Amino acid sequence: MTRPVPLTRALISVSDKTGLIDFAQELATRGVEILSTGGTAKALRDAGLSVVDVAEVTGFPEMMDGRVKTLHPVIHGGLLALRDNEEHLAAMEAHNIQPIDLLVVNLYPFEETVAKGAAYDDCIENIDIGGPAMIRAASKNHAFVATIVDVEDYPALLAELDANDGATSYEFRQRQAQIAYARTAAYDAAVSTWMAKAIGEETPRRRAFAGKLAQTLRYGENPHQKAAFYLDGSNRPGVATAKQWQGKELSYNNINDTDAAFELVAEFPVTQPAVAIIKHANPCGVATGATLAEAYARAFDCDRTSAFGGIIALNQTLDEATAKEIAAIFTEVVIAPDATDEAKAVFAVKKNLRLLTTGALPDVKAPITTFRQVAGGFLVQDKDNGTITPDDLKVVTKRVPTEQELKDLLFAWTVAKHVKSNAIIYVKDGATVGVGAGQMSRVDSTRIAARKSQDMAEAMGLSEPLTKGSVVASDAFFPFADGLITAAEAGATAVIQPGGSLRDQEVIDAANERGLAMVFTGMRHFRH
Repeated sequence: MTRPVPLTRALISVSDKTGLIDFAQELATRGVEILSTGGTAKALRDAGLSVVDVAEVTGFPEMMDGRVKTLHPVIHGGLLALRDNEEHLAAMEAHNIQPIDLLVVNLYPFEETVAKGAAYDDCIENIDIGGPAMIRAASKNHAFVATIVDVEDYPALLAELDANDGATSYEFRQRQAQIAYARTAAYDAAVSTWMAKAIGEETPRRRAFAGKLAQTLRYGENPHQKAAFYLDGSNRPGVATAKQWQGKELSYNNINDTDAAFELVAEFPVTQPAVAIIKHANPCGVATGATLAEAYARAFDCDRTSAFGGIIALNQTLDEATAKEIAAIFTEVVIAPDATDEAKAVFAVKKNLRLLTTGALPDVKAPITTFRQVAGGFLVQDKDNGTITPDDLKVVTKRVPTEQELKDLLFAWTVAKHVKSNAIIYVKDGATVGVGAGQMSRVDSTRIAARKSQDMAEAMGLSEPLTKGSVVASDAFFPFADGLITAAEAGATAVIQPGGSLRDQEVIDAANERGLAMVFTGMRHFRH
């Protein structure tokens, strides 16, 4: 049946009562009979609305602490009956089942309960049963029944009724059915994911992921690709939760790069001003400093060319001085926990610059599951939260790193985790001075990073490359000594790498021959 269906009878049972009274009053003025349950019915009655209790219709009271109230043939028959089927109509008449034209249900706040860290039994009690059952029934029968599961769709329904003389169109009911099924799927995904974690099931037989549309994007990585941005409900501080103060909407690539930048800068203690500049999801400059302005300047000096049109992340409140430095060149996005009014004023004249504030930094040690689609399936893994301390390091050379070298080695290792493999990072005095990323050969990454340092030295009028006296990090072991030798020729004095190559001794010998200090971490940071 594809013709409009007049709305005469609605069942409303909602956990989130935002906008409920105004919405129900609009239905009542259109002559719609309202059925309801529990707290929803009470709220409507308290507002002076006429409501029929579901218990009156079913002949059964709510029982078992409200677990059983709508699971009844009179309710589900009213939702599922095909009104152009003579047998269904006969069954409705025989059992005194009245049709329900509209179902308005939003579910128990399971996701919110889990997010608050509630106990296992409390989470279980917040798993809705009757709601999803009714939603699925009404949505299956969208030929005759409209379903609303989101508060934001109340105005759309009222507009639909106005446009169709108090009826809903088939197209509207179809669209709402799709939204409803996606909601129950997301709900079940949240429950199954939480339960797998709660019982320690690391690789459950089935995995479900869900998201809610936040933004339809102009295009994807390229203009011929369609794209959208979805939220997973985790509320992890970052681009998904940020407030945008100015600038046009974020693009697919903006969102991806901004996430990479903020996750990197969050690695550094909030007490230590830190700045990360990202281009195409790779750092082109990362630094700490006595102030954010100093940290930005040092990060910028790593690769001024690549920084143009980049993404900048800060781990502290953006201040006016830093904003002025950033505003000196074209920047796509700046993201920080907060920004002063003076900093916002500096950026206000930069209409194309997007400023985002998040209110907090993400917890880089929090357990997170990541996934990536491949043909025919998807890969799931824990987020790379691996960290090391000085006590984890194994010195494998004759020379031990100096105190400053050790600090820089740990800094370089932190950055390495966020650089696409093969990754090589030169660091000096708490700032990157050369980054080589995403090469098929590790020695090529070593050479590219050194070359960039030479180019910057020439641009800055320096007598020698910034890599002179630096340390170098490799995200995975050196398979041959050539990469280490190249780093030494660039001026590196100390090396940090996982170790574990069949040729480790060859690499160690090369380091000793050149007077380098080298430490093994026993951990690698591949990033593909």
